[in-house]
Amino acid sequence: MTDVEDRLRRAFHALADTVDVRPAPAPTPRRRLVAPLVAAAATVLVAGAIAVVATRPEAGTAPPATPPPPAPSLTPVVLPNFALLTHCGVDEAKIGDRFYEAETPLIGPARSAPPGWDNPYQKGTMTLTSPADAVFRDDLGHEVRFRLRPGAAEFKQLCD
Repeated sequence: MTDVEDRLRRAFHALADTVDVRPAPAPTPRRRLVAPLVAAAATVLVAGAIAVVATRPEAGTAPPATPPPPAPSLTPVVLPNFALLTHCGVDEAKIGDRFYEAETPLIGPARSAPPGWDNPYQKGTMTLTSPADAVFRDDLGHEVRFRLRPGAAEFKQLCD
C-alpha cells in the first residue's frame, strides 16, 4: 500500500467512527394501538346508529309526500264565468275533476255563504296559476286562493 492509500483508509475509518448511526425505532407494542382503534370503531358505530334512527320515520307515520315536479313554464289558465259554490261557505272548489281547498276558508254564520257573497254560487273568474294553485276573483273584489287536494275524489263536506 502506498502512503496515500494508507492515509485515505485511516481518514475513512475515522470518519466512519464519528458518524452517528441511529438505531431503528423500536416497534410500538400492539397493545397501545388497540385501545384507540376500539374507541374509533365504537364512535363510528354510534354515529351510524344515530344517523339511521334520525332518518327512520316514527312508528305509525307515513313518509312525507313528495311534491309533484314543477310544470315547465305553465301559462295561467283563465276560466271566465266560473260559478264558485258558496252555500256552505267558501272552503273548497271543484275545477274539472280535481278538488281544491281554500288557503283561508270564508264561512258565514251557521255554515253558510260569507256576508257579501251570493248564495248558493258566486260568479267570477277562476285562474289556474299552476297545476296545484288557483285563484278566484269576482267583480266585487273578492279573492280566494286555493290549493290542490291530491287524491281527493269528492268534497270534504257537503251541506244542505
